[in-house]
Amino acid sequence: MSDLVQVRKKAQLTLPRSVRQKLDIEEGDFLDVQVRNGEIVLKVKKLVDKEQAWFWTERWQQGEKEAEEDIRSGRVHRFPGAEDAIAFLHKQAEKKQDKTGESHS
Repeated sequence: MSDLVQVRKKAQLTLPRSVRQKLDIEEGDFLDVQVRNGEIVLKVKKLVDKEQAWFWTERWQQGEKEAEEDIRSGRVHRFPGAEDAIAFLHKQAEKKQDKTGESHS
């Protein structure tokens, strides 16, 4: 796909509608502009509230991917209440400790 755009006054240009639609670019969005090997590269950037930034860390996103895979593979447990879930986790920790030879204290 190739479109020709014209640089206007104050170095402004209009992104073609087909590009905006394909990349879901809306008015007010930000674009990261880089020059690579004599070419202009634009990347769409979405801003995230500071209070939600933790969710988008690499570590958290990896955990999300693992959780999604567990759900798809049926590696899930349902519990009637929080106490049952906590008891299950304690048993899992004990099993892990038994395998590694660590103490239960």
